[in-house]
Amino acid sequence: MGSTRQVRVDVRVIAATNKNLEELVAQGKFREDLYYRLNVIPIHIPPLRERRCDIPLLAKHFLKQFARVHGCKPKSFSKEAMEYLTNYDWPGNVRELENLVERLMILTEGEQITVDDLPDRIKEGASRIHADGLDFSLPEEGVDLNGLVDYEETKMIYEALKRTKGNKNRAAKLLGLKRTTLVEKIKKKGIDGCWESPDFLKNLKSPI
Repeated sequence: MGSTRQVRVDVRVIAATNKNLEELVAQGKFREDLYYRLNVIPIHIPPLRERRCDIPLLAKHFLKQFARVHGCKPKSFSKEAMEYLTNYDWPGNVRELENLVERLMILTEGEQITVDDLPDRIKEGASRIHADGLDFSLPEEGVDLNGLVDYEETKMIYEALKRTKGNKNRAAKLLGLKRTTLVEKIKKKGIDGCWESPDFLKNLKSPI
């Protein structure tokens, strides 16, 4: 740059961003010519919250890594603690998980990391949805199937809204719904803002 003599170079440029560059180009906030120079082989890596199956693998990898780095005895996560990690949204993505595991490796006493060792933000931000199997038998008198389906659907909508702090776009994605469909269901059930009530599930009447 600024020289009067040409210098031949052989380089490879790897650029990363968490922004939607196509939208920024359309808005005039990112140079179009630079975008097309960079956008040769695009690789989309979803955020950690959209690939939760990777969380246990990464957490165990970081445990082994930091055990070697800090000369600590090997540790493991309890089943319940791992469930909290898996259900947390990780706004800081993999780096946030890595930093947390390093801190837990250094500060946790004993060989197992439990829920009590996790920071409050993890425990408060993780929606715990258990799916250990269906514990239900049909009563002799029968059951209101439509009411039961509506009840379970309402609980799932509440959990999705709670996990996303009321963000309907993200909640709809968690539930596999269109945003408009989710909004219609919330309006029909009259549960807008339900995620802000800690007693919502307690007050929700079960049809069984």
